[in-house]
Amino acid sequence: MSAATPSVRTGSAELLLELYDAAIAAAAPDAVTARAVDALEIDRASRVWVFAFGKAAAPMAAAAVASLLKGLHSIVGGMIVSPEAVAAAYPTLLSMRGDHPLPRQHSFAAAAKIAEVTSGRRANDVAIVLMSGGASSLIGAPLRGMSEADFTALCELLLGSGLDITATNAVRKRFSRWGAGRLALALAPAATHCLAISDVPNDDLSVIGSGPCVPDTTTVKEVTSILERANLLSRIPATHRAYLAGISRGTTPETPTAAHPAFAHVTARVIGNTRLAVDGAANAARSHSLTVEVVPERLSGEAARAGEAIARELLAIRSRGVTGLCRVWGGETSVTLAANSGEAASGGGRCQELALAAAHVLQGAGESAAGIALLAAGTDGRDGATDAAGAIVDSSTWADIAAAGRDPEHALASHESYGALQSANAVIPRRVTGTNVNDVVIGLV
Repeated sequence: MSAATPSVRTGSAELLLELYDAAIAAAAPDAVTARAVDALEIDRASRVWVFAFGKAAAPMAAAAVASLLKGLHSIVGGMIVSPEAVAAAYPTLLSMRGDHPLPRQHSFAAAAKIAEVTSGRRANDVAIVLMSGGASSLIGAPLRGMSEADFTALCELLLGSGLDITATNAVRKRFSRWGAGRLALALAPAATHCLAISDVPNDDLSVIGSGPCVPDTTTVKEVTSILERANLLSRIPATHRAYLAGISRGTTPETPTAAHPAFAHVTARVIGNTRLAVDGAANAARSHSLTVEVVPERLSGEAARAGEAIARELLAIRSRGVTGLCRVWGGETSVTLAANSGEAASGGGRCQELALAAAHVLQGAGESAAGIALLAAGTDGRDGATDAAGAIVDSSTWADIAAAGRDPEHALASHESYGALQSANAVIPRRVTGTNVNDVVIGLV
């Protein structure tokens, strides 16, 4: 049994980790990026720029460079911004690290450097922009006239609000230097090809990485409504409220819309998504002669409630006498923090909170939960501001936490899942996967 998960006594821990590895491998960005770049029609006489932003930036850039060199294209410059320091994929590319999940000094420096690098393009050049999850933070920086501290405060407020990623980025990109199509404006009139690996619902290009190369599809009225419904309007920085008010009055320009001429030079498409990881786990489970059910609905909503619902689904399957079954979910939940919680988000990520809530339900089911185990983890190998990728739990986990001297009920209520699960040795250690297509939850009966 894996040393990472001794609290799972069902004998399923190793299999769950194997299926998680298969999900990550299936979502590897290299092959899909290479195929997408190979398909681009780029004149060999054109100078090519490569920009890669996000958790999959390094492997996407490497695959793009290999494809371009195979086609004898000239790569004159560009940038890679990823969560970790990586070697540049080509001598003319600059590599920097950004901050995640909150933009701080590394992200601000990377955002400033983007402005410097993009200023070197010519009208007849070609830019390839490779996007993946996490880019909103990794190249996050405020608009001119807004402070970096205020921008970080806004992002922290949004991440703890319980808003889904679509609503979060609808707000965040309003105030982001490169969000809402502003990178496309900086690259115009060069032809720009945006290739994205999606970590958002409906593979919406205006949401992925806050949509740096596509038009903003929301209005200031809609953004204000999102903030009001979440009781956030009065809590965002005053400079941000003034900016929204200026747009409403017509004294401040709206974000770029589809009518802006810069977008005439842009093509954008999604080349990979959550389904890659889900199918990877499902295929690996079938190789073990398991019956596999892939849940078609995207995983969403509050993490704890999702964990409870998933545990009840598995219990219902078990009650019918079913064994040898694997059920797979893909998507992304959220965690709503109290207004005074501050840095409480570091107490655990959404996957760990989902797993802890599931463990509570399984523990309460007694013998009915025998033979059930569940993994919840991020395909990026990181869950929240912790050193865990997620967790594996079963009906014994809740009691193991209590036996270790911690109160699992308090941990769940106060969003401190990491410490509780760690005490039961139920966390999956953080890893660098080179991809990000949301989270996977894998249940075994």
